[in-house]
Amino acid sequence: MLTQRQLQLLRFIHAYVAENGVPPSFEEMRAALRLRSKSGIHRLISGLEERGYIRRLAYRARAIEILKPPLEMTTGKPPARSISQDGNVVRGLFEGRVPLAGVRGSSQLPLYGRIAAGTPIEALADTSTVIEVPEMFLGDGEHYVLQVVGDSMREAGILDGDYVVIRRCETAESGDIVVALIEDREVTLKRLRRRGASIALEAANPAYETRIFGPHQVKIQGRLVGLLRRY
Repeated sequence: MLTQRQLQLLRFIHAYVAENGVPPSFEEMRAALRLRSKSGIHRLISGLEERGYIRRLAYRARAIEILKPPLEMTTGKPPARSISQDGNVVRGLFEGRVPLAGVRGSSQLPLYGRIAAGTPIEALADTSTVIEVPEMFLGDGEHYVLQVVGDSMREAGILDGDYVVIRRCETAESGDIVVALIEDREVTLKRLRRRGASIALEAANPAYETRIFGPHQVKIQGRLVGLLRRY
């Protein structure tokens, strides 16, 4: 899913190429989006590239190739959202359901249940319950879904009742949000930090303390790769 700014830039690049036959320069993109510096454009371009909407070609000027154009420019339908004159109000144009741009399908992943203290993650598995997850969230490896209980990760944008998509793994980088099994009896979703030989599990809520463990007390059981929320 794109941010509003990323979508604006993708639309501008697509329209510019259609009219001129070449991609716009970074200065033209900056001016079109009324940004103060080109650094903002670089960040937006990187975000579009990471999400598979564009590709930058090495050793060529203005080397941007659109891999997935904006949905309304390929279907002829209006965008699902539009920006008002002041640029701050988002107004809906809900003329039927519009699929997410760039979503190439979905996969059925096991919904293991809720992250509950005192329960190893394997014990949560219920292969009879699955949830549809867009393939844009998935990469290599095995994935599963958990439902979040509590508000300990709210400042990371993870709220009570959310569904998190987890890539099963046994290692993680410092700063990753992980599913951690503590002393073979407690499972939690926290941000991992390495502090020398110790492991810190950080909440994203000042009401919760950071917990410090020895390297053999914590086992990584997965890394957060996506989040689903129902409104």
